[in-house]
Order: sequence, then structure tokens, then C-alpha cells
Amino acid sequence: MVSNTRNPLQPREAVRRMAPYHPPTAGRAGKLRLDFNENTAGCSPRVIEALRRYITADALTIYPEYTDSIQKLAAFFGVATDEFTMTNGTDEAIQLLVNTFVGDSGEVLLLKPSYAMYRFYAELAGAAIREIDYPLDFSFPLAAVRAAIGPETRAIMIANPNNPTGTGVAIEEVRDILESTPQAAVLLDEAYFEFSGVTALNCIRHYPNLFVSRTFSKVYGMAAMRCGSLFSCAENVAWLRKAQSPYSVNMMAAVAAGAAVQDREFLDNYAAEVLAARELLYRGFDCLGISYIPSQANFVLFRAGQRAAAIRDALRERGVLIRDRSYELPGCVRVTLGTCAQIERFLKELETLWTR
Repeated sequence: MVSNTRNPLQPREAVRRMAPYHPPTAGRAGKLRLDFNENTAGCSPRVIEALRRYITADALTIYPEYTDSIQKLAAFFGVATDEFTMTNGTDEAIQLLVNTFVGDSGEVLLLKPSYAMYRFYAELAGAAIREIDYPLDFSFPLAAVRAAIGPETRAIMIANPNNPTGTGVAIEEVRDILESTPQAAVLLDEAYFEFSGVTALNCIRHYPNLFVSRTFSKVYGMAAMRCGSLFSCAENVAWLRKAQSPYSVNMMAAVAAGAAVQDREFLDNYAAEVLAARELLYRGFDCLGISYIPSQANFVLFRAGQRAAAIRDALRERGVLIRDRSYELPGCVRVTLGTCAQIERFLKELETLWTR
């Protein structure tokens, strides 16, 4: 029986105001995936081996137990076991920080353009949002950030390197912000740390308002597992864990993360391959006369002008996926760095389109 009665349930005003987030399009399997900054070569073989050992009928009946994985991650990252919490990707880390330290009574400062989930979770919580634009050269706008900090500021979210620009912020600038706003949580999202080498993780004991997030979705090649970590001083982490669902990270993700950090050689080799591919891409762009933004991450933003969407679509027809970012940066396209062989293929396909 179908009721014609109007549904009395209505969403919160914060949800009503939000713009919906549209995840990646389907049909990406089997193509050269240079559109969402994933590892393009696969995860460490140790991860697959660990999952094969773990997955039994009995193991899948038991709620997650994180002790072993937490100890392995703590040793790898050089922190105490009470100085971080495992999260369901970086997304849960952002949501957890907002829910624990911001809520609907504070203001969140965001850089623009940057990772969309910062705004998503701040809006969902009902927090006020203030955005600071990157300048035309995409250098970090330290003076503008400091000027925007006010008594209602409860969180500042910074991606380092920033997505989609690939540009970074110096640790000295991060310290400046931390000292300028001791009442606000400062999140430094280091999703692409392995490609930049710049980290504030060793500062968490010196600044009680510092939070650092890492993800297993990039260099580790485990985007499908949805696993990350959020670091801070022990007192903050105790609050985070109190506000966190006790089983938000599934056990397969925890096992995979514990195995991934045991294979440092794999991580170093893949990061080195990506950095070599970045230099190869720069040379290719220079030869084609394409303007680009030098990057500290595993992706590069280049300027295609009015041809951005057409080039994206033509490359997709050839089995190569890139990301048109014109909706926030007119004429700009982002390409993920894979292996050198993959970037050679991308440049070959791009050249046939660019020189038409």
C-alpha cells in the first residue's frame, strides 16, 4: 500500500543546505586510472598474503581486534600507541575531529580549492565555514589565514601537499598558525607525505592543538580498504577515541595496514618511481608547451583552457582517465602520476590531441 501522506521526517537544516557530493564515476576498471590519485601499480604483495591468511570463516565472525595492527603502526610512524587512532580512511579522521572539537557552535577555516571532504563534514556538523582563496600562483596564503583567525575559530584544515594544486606549506608556516590559534584544532592532512617528505608528525607532542592525518589510499595502494590514521597528543586522542565508533575500521583493513607498513622497500620503490614519472611528465609538458603547476604530490595540475573537458573525454575514449577540475579552477586538469611507462603512454595520447 502506497501512502499519499507527506513524509513528516525532515532533515536538519545543515543537511538541507549542503550540496551533494558526487563520487567517482563508474566504469574505471581496466583503464589507465590517472584521475583520482590512487596507486596505479597495486599494493604490496605482503598485504595480499596477510589477507589470505586472515580470511577464514571463523575470523570473519569476530568483531575487530586492533592491538596487533596498532602496535605495528605505532612502531612504523614513531609514535606511542595512545598518540593516534585508526580511522575509516581520512574521511572519518576529518569527521571525528569536527565532531569532537568543533560541532555546530564554532567556525572552520578552509583553503580554496582543497579537499572537498573538509567542507562536507564541517557543513554536516552545522559549523560556520570561512574560506581563504589560494593566490594565482597557489602558494600558501599564510598572511590571509592568520588574518582570518578569530575568537570563534575552532578548526583549520590544511592539506599538505594540497589537492588539487599539489603545492605545499612549510613546517615553519604550520608552526606560525599553531602558535597564532591555540584555541583551534589545526589538521594537517598528509595524504601525500610520501611524495613530498614534509611532515609535522614529530610536532604533535609540542603543540596540543596539532592533528596530523595519514591515509593508506595513496602510496600504499589500498584505497578500497578505507583505512587511515589520525595523530595528536595522547590527551586529544583519548577524546577522539571516546567519540569514535568502536569498530569503524573493519578487521581486513586493519590487517592490511599492519602488513603494508612492514614492507618499507615496496613503499620506497613506488614513491621513487612516481617521482621519476613526475620529472618525465614535466619534460613532456615542456615539449608540448603546456603550462603546469610544479607539484609536491603524486599528481600534477596543468592548464588546458577551453579544451579541458574535450581532452578529458577524448582521453577516456582511448582508455586513459584524468580529472577535469574546471568546476573550481577554470581550464585546469589534474593528472595522477603512475609509473614512468604509464606517463609515457599518457603523454603519447595527449600529444596526438594537443597538436591537432
